[in-house]
Amino acid sequence: MPLDIVVGAQWGDEGKGRIVDNMAAEADVVARYNGGDNAGHTVTVGEQVFKLHLVPSGIVHRHTVGVLGNGMVINPATLLEEIESLRAAGITISPERLRISHAAHLITPAHRALDQGHEAARGRNSIGTTGRGIGPSYVDKAARRGLRAASMGDPEAFGREVQDQVETVNQQLIKLFDMQPLDAQSIASEYADYARQLAPHIADTSGFLSDQLSENRTVLAEGAQGTLLDLDHGTYPFVSSSTTTAAGALSGLGVGVRPVRRVIGVTKAFQTRVGAGPFPTEVEGELAERLRGSGSNPWDEYGTTTGRPRRVGWLDTVLLRYSVRVNGMTELAFTKLDVLTGLDPIRVCIAYRDQAGEHRSLPFGPSNLADFEPVYEELPGWERDLTSAATWDELPLQAQAYIRRVEDLSEVPIRQVSVGPERDQLIRLG
Repeated sequence: MPLDIVVGAQWGDEGKGRIVDNMAAEADVVARYNGGDNAGHTVTVGEQVFKLHLVPSGIVHRHTVGVLGNGMVINPATLLEEIESLRAAGITISPERLRISHAAHLITPAHRALDQGHEAARGRNSIGTTGRGIGPSYVDKAARRGLRAASMGDPEAFGREVQDQVETVNQQLIKLFDMQPLDAQSIASEYADYARQLAPHIADTSGFLSDQLSENRTVLAEGAQGTLLDLDHGTYPFVSSSTTTAAGALSGLGVGVRPVRRVIGVTKAFQTRVGAGPFPTEVEGELAERLRGSGSNPWDEYGTTTGRPRRVGWLDTVLLRYSVRVNGMTELAFTKLDVLTGLDPIRVCIAYRDQAGEHRSLPFGPSNLADFEPVYEELPGWERDLTSAATWDELPLQAQAYIRRVEDLSEVPIRQVSVGPERDQLIRLG
């Protein structure tokens, strides 16, 4: 009964989608366990580029079943658009192939308006949310007034629930944010139609996953964002609204600890983040432009969901060790190694320094970064193009040395190395 969990080891955007896509070739079920359409995973198959925000990345493999877990918050409009785009690309999406937890919560335009209102009200203290209603939907969930997917089983009654919710939120939009009210009746009608289309996909996904694991089928759990955006364990308050760590897979899918076989942390060979918040190893200028790319390629460092340019910097192994610890990672997948080609030297953060000296870890986790500066180690770079490398021996010795040094610093083995965006540009180690 193997359950493998894929989790981001940084601030998200680590390339989890392509790792999940690769691992899904040997999985029966791929299940997304947290977040909403503020996350985006990119999968490249030949000339086709799939940008997925809600549907698990493994759905591109025609033999898999995709699950949207109870830990998610789902915008029905986004989900239906995504389903149609997959169908247009020749991917079969049926109720048997895509199942939505009856306990997943839903996002409405009212949540999006609240999100944007709150972010605007913060002014200079904004935290860089995507404005897609993720936080307000989780707030409603915690306040026990949320809309759950099970309600879509009765589209007319669901429409009335949505109308009541929008009318209630309109009062807040008017009084708190001086915003125009939303058309509650029109939104209710629209969401009732969404319910008619999505109701066949609503299922007891916890029971389904339990059955699959009992029958010794492989379940691959896919997280959104990354460890450093975890609500509890990230760079608070510059975090997401859900549990992004491996523990979130268990609560976000309704499965127990016993089936867990591997926890695969995905990390870039450097570091990126979108939005505000601390970033000790951030670089700017020509080096930043070199790491970020121009934006002309789907794999350049621009948000899959927002299109915003990502902040970039050197790999931070202080934070990487932290991610390994809080997730119980058994291995790492190392992505975008090819991007470092031509840089010499390559820097990696091995510790932090403050007035008290050097630290390999932080006393209060990654929310406590303001008074620290990175301590770097420099490693030799390489000039040879990596994108055609298919084995360990085909990597330059300097690239091999960099990988081994990161293994030493993170204290966990690297089992996969990505040297390009295509499916076959992935080297398996051990």
